[in-house]
Amino acid sequence: MRSSDYTPLYRTTVGFDRLFDMLEKSVRSDWPPYNIEKTGENDYRITMAIAGFALDEVELMQNGPELSVVGQRKPDQENREVLHRGLATGNFKQVFKLADHVKVKAANLENGLLSVDLVREVPEELKPRRIEIGSEAKAVSLEQPGRKQLIDSDAEPQREVA
Repeated sequence: MRSSDYTPLYRTTVGFDRLFDMLEKSVRSDWPPYNIEKTGENDYRITMAIAGFALDEVELMQNGPELSVVGQRKPDQENREVLHRGLATGNFKQVFKLADHVKVKAANLENGLLSVDLVREVPEELKPRRIEIGSEAKAVSLEQPGRKQLIDSDAEPQREVA
């Protein structure tokens, strides 16, 4: 796997040390191999090839914006002498950074492929909404849960007379 050398950028920039450190740490291992797909407008899927792992040997955990996939093999009880080891059989931990409001919808392990379906659910109060603009002759109502608020451009503020 090829890694990047950010040394020339350190010499020509000031204050970006954290950014370059984050880039260096974000280099992922080659195993287990995985795909990230966009399956809809707000739907995603991570597919990992984890052949040979049983359901009880894989743990999937979302902690805030991080999704961790950990595979820990149970010790082999058989006394076998392996003459050639071509299959990757070691433990692994893969961490994915998720965007805001992305949650795990479902996970499935079938034929050695772990599929994790993700969905982005933006709360209604954070979605953009269109607000009607009234003219000077009429007031526009902005409805909020439990109360109404009127905006009237003809109304003058009340002043106290001393």
